[in-house]
Amino acid sequence: MERGNYTGVSEFILLGLSSQPERQGLIFGIFLVMYLIGAAGNVLIVLAIGSDSHLHTPMYFFLSSLSLVDFCFISATVPKMLLNIHTHTQSISYGGCLAQIYFCILLANMDNFLLTAMAYDRFVAICHPLHYSTMMSLQTCALMIGASWLIANFHSLLHTLLMARLDFCAGNVMPYFFCDLVPLLHLSCSNTQLNQLMILVVGGLIVLIPFLGILISYVHIVSAVLKVPSAQGKQKAFSTCGSHLTVVILFYGTITGVYLSPSSSHSTEKDSLASVMYMVVTPMLNPFIYCLRNKDMKGALRRLFSLKI
Repeated sequence: MERGNYTGVSEFILLGLSSQPERQGLIFGIFLVMYLIGAAGNVLIVLAIGSDSHLHTPMYFFLSSLSLVDFCFISATVPKMLLNIHTHTQSISYGGCLAQIYFCILLANMDNFLLTAMAYDRFVAICHPLHYSTMMSLQTCALMIGASWLIANFHSLLHTLLMARLDFCAGNVMPYFFCDLVPLLHLSCSNTQLNQLMILVVGGLIVLIPFLGILISYVHIVSAVLKVPSAQGKQKAFSTCGSHLTVVILFYGTITGVYLSPSSSHSTEKDSLASVMYMVVTPMLNPFIYCLRNKDMKGALRRLFSLKI
């Protein structure tokens, strides 16, 4: 495969989370359990919401969309990692690496936009309850989801195409468990200034603008809740936002540390841990976060399984 004046690579080597063979079995078991829990939990949320007409509301529509995206998110990298450990290989093809980059950026963006949509939904429900059905109509929700997919696809395609134009020389080893933008740029022997600029500018805007939207929504929510006279009313209002805030903190805290921090502050250990957090742990925890304190979701799951929990 010729790329410019360099001999291009046809595959990359993913070293994973540990280079010690004796730890591979433990890592395989841990990630297999996390994947099965995360995949099953998110699928159950989608099925429970879809099968319960009481949950066919904007809030649960966004939640089911988030669960579907999280299922795809955790499936974009972990199965390949498990396969590599099982077959004692560490390789991923050049095309497979670009595909991982595309889908990881796409699904991370969708998580970002859906968390923003859910914050706006809570803002309308708490601050403008009388206009909720109008402001959060089916057309509005569909438009929000459609626009999110369009922007997310554009952003992921931008980075994938910019990555595809780069040359890769002899170095093809990454100390990560999946193909990611930052470590892959370090392997390129081309000028990567444009790629890095797009990560900081476009990526920064796509993270910052939704985050500001969430922040502004919660400023209004807190202001409105504090005006509620009864302590019970305040507790009920805040309880509907607690799960969402927990997921927001997990998601933005980890993804910002990986992609929006200066390159000089990056380290293999820190980036690997942060990547595991936002790509595996957060999608796995989301079903528990949204279900444990949500009576409607518990009821939907009971009806789905026809069991008493």
